Amino acid sequence: QVQLVESGGGLVQAGGSLRLSCAASGSIFSINYMGWYRQAPGKQRELVASMTSAGGTNYADFVKGRFTISRDNAKTTVYLQMNSLKPEDTAVYYCNAGITPVIGTMRVFWGRGTQVTVSS
Repeated sequence: QVQLVESGGGLVQAGGSLRLSCAASGSIFSINYMGWYRQAPGKQRELVASMTSAGGTNYADFVKGRFTISRDNAKTTVYLQMNSLKPEDTAVYYCNAGITPVIGTMRVFWGRGTQVTVSS
């Protein structure tokens, strides 16, 4: 069984920083990509940033220059460093990954989400 566990959310003032972490664990054969989505109240879930197994990155326009995605050497934990936070960044942030389990084919996994609240 594969799990994604997020941590690092919280309350921060506008202009502040937070670092989110997402650790993948379980019966993993390979990780194709890992990334972050967010969902604000009343809005659709949207991509924030992602990283492929080769290290390529993709960012939503609204976070370019402020957020940075990275990973650990084992490539099983992905981080989202969020700087210059704005009130509009307030949302539940979800870890997302394309993982091939030891048994089975690749599928998309989601974490349970971590709340990020930015006060003005």
